[in-house]
Amino acid sequence: MTFNWKTFQTRTLTAIIFAAVMLTGLLWNHWSFLILFSIIHFGCWWEYLKLTEKICKTEIDKIIKYFFLFCGFILMMVIGLKNMSFDFLITIFSYNISAKWLIWICSFFLIVIFLVQNKLIPQKAKWMSIAGLAYISVSIGLMSNLYGQVEVHLHDTLYVFGANNIPLMIIISIWINDTMAYVVGSLIGKTPLSKISPNKTWEGTIGGVILSVGIIGLVAFFIIKLGVMSIFIMILAAIASIVGTIGDLLESKIKRMADVKDSGRIMPGHGGFLDRFDSLLLAAPAVWVYLLFLMMSLGYDYLRLS
Repeated sequence: MTFNWKTFQTRTLTAIIFAAVMLTGLLWNHWSFLILFSIIHFGCWWEYLKLTEKICKTEIDKIIKYFFLFCGFILMMVIGLKNMSFDFLITIFSYNISAKWLIWICSFFLIVIFLVQNKLIPQKAKWMSIAGLAYISVSIGLMSNLYGQVEVHLHDTLYVFGANNIPLMIIISIWINDTMAYVVGSLIGKTPLSKISPNKTWEGTIGGVILSVGIIGLVAFFIIKLGVMSIFIMILAAIASIVGTIGDLLESKIKRMADVKDSGRIMPGHGGFLDRFDSLLLAAPAVWVYLLFLMMSLGYDYLRLS
């Protein structure tokens, strides 16, 4: 393949801007975190509905699209925003009801009506649209739910992780895995991983996971001095890398079904929102389950998420 300097410059500049925006949103405060992932949520949803239209060869009315974006956003808030939610109470017939739950319940019934009554949209497109709630909104909601201080008490030592540490570790693990998988695959990759994504190889995939876990582990043990906790961080990196790769393949499958190369064009040289966050959409729920398992195994006195 001939090296294209102009394409390289475009991709590099976009990657720098993308990394700067992501790190600002992750590290600044909880409001920047909320704004960042709200934008990601809406961007992924819009592209997903566009792909659904192409796959099902139909057209979904813009009002319905906006409706799904709204429902998904409320669901994301219900699942994930804990201490930074816009929750307030509404008094109905002398009962205090959570506003965000009331909005989501009403939205749920409207979704059911859409599924049953709307005859203009193929059934496959309806189910794909509703599946987006789990694929995008629940996933980003769980990522938001991981924003918060984590305290782990092991062997008379208290380890305290900052509010943004877990989301940051997930994203860095994915970034390292993607980069190392590309490097290793380019150097020694011979065995195709899947027909869905012919450019991925088993050698690159395994190398990416090993290097991601290794780099994260070395930093945790020698630089941050986490001691035995480094093992838990390495497991987190492994889960994010492996499940993130599956998320990449899933999005590639959806794009192949829609017969498109990229999900969008928001990032020159890198595609759209789904192209950038496909790994995160599956990795975040997997890490959330992992931490839930740890909490159940260790007990609340040893692991606290606040």
